[in-house]
Amino acid sequence: MKQLIFSLLVLFAATSVQAGGIDFFQGTWEEALEKAKKEDKLIFVDAYTTWCGPCKRMSKQVFTQDAVGEFYNKNFIAMKIDMEKLPGKKFQRKYPVSAFPTLYYIDGDGKVAHVTKGGKNPEQFIQLGQMAMKKNDKSGDYEADYKEGKRDYDLVYNYVKALNKAGKPSLKIANDYIKSQEDLTTEENLKFILEATTEADSRIFNLLTQHKAAIVALTSEAEVNDRIEAACARTADKAIEYKYYDLITEATAKLRANEPEKADVFELTQAMRYHAADQEPAAYLKSADALAKIYKKDFQNLHKLAITVAKEYGKNPQALKQAEKYAKSAASSGTDIAYYFTQAQLLKKMGKSKDAIKVAEKAKKMAKGDAAQEKAAEQLIQSLGK
Repeated sequence: MKQLIFSLLVLFAATSVQAGGIDFFQGTWEEALEKAKKEDKLIFVDAYTTWCGPCKRMSKQVFTQDAVGEFYNKNFIAMKIDMEKLPGKKFQRKYPVSAFPTLYYIDGDGKVAHVTKGGKNPEQFIQLGQMAMKKNDKSGDYEADYKEGKRDYDLVYNYVKALNKAGKPSLKIANDYIKSQEDLTTEENLKFILEATTEADSRIFNLLTQHKAAIVALTSEAEVNDRIEAACARTADKAIEYKYYDLITEATAKLRANEPEKADVFELTQAMRYHAADQEPAAYLKSADALAKIYKKDFQNLHKLAITVAKEYGKNPQALKQAEKYAKSAASSGTDIAYYFTQAQLLKKMGKSKDAIKVAEKAKKMAKGDAAQEKAAEQLIQSLGK
């Protein structure tokens, strides 16, 4: 089953046209350092060569993914540096590169937070970025002063921000600061509330929504909504961690009050995660079917749902049946050859080899004129016949 899912993901990445992906910085290394320091972000560096196979695969199949782009564009200054050209040779004087690709995470002062070698798939690559952010822990720069009793705004704000970036708890410190303030409507305190909002099931989240208009005026609606969504997701994580479904209900209600158009998908997605963790396949598949009805004509997300269900419950006949149904619906749109590939492989897994080959032949017909896709379709047909 793992090989099946790997094939699905690779085919999806290799054959689909991606709408997003990483927006790589085009300036100099010195400009990247300056930008990283100003924005308080790490620099992600893809140290590559033009002849490196894994480098090419990451460029085509990982860096182009929507989820990867969303995460890396938000949290990093991303750069691609060819190690065989002058900028790459200068880079290697300070940062050794002995294999390709080498993936560096470097702060604005030029200090390495994390480095690793070799290609990654999209999920691994996002997890790598999350780990690098946690390792770039600056909270110690403020902890000693805080323990000594210093409570000026800049110290507490930067301490909370550093804790948040490192993935450490910050609510107690934030709440203690909020309790000490008589006027929460000052510009400083409104910005503090935004930074301190990490969980939907908290007083600070309620303060954020109470003062939302004023905070939006100081920042942007997109920034505030991003924080709301992240806080709701964190509360859903807690629901799964502590096996307390009511937290998902609470997070959904709070998201619905602020971004009603996203609430239904959020609730069902989190319900699936909860039921998967609790090993409740019937409840999981019920939520998946409800989500599929919402997607309906959203063929890209319907296809992703098929892969998700197959990955989670690939040995469950009912799960495979539902996943194939979603893939079939996406494929019927005739908009992406990858949807046919997914449906064919799921049919094969279900023991329906003849049906799988028929679907793969549709993919080959759709690929006509594209040599790479025709070859992939032919290889798929051959594998299904074995």
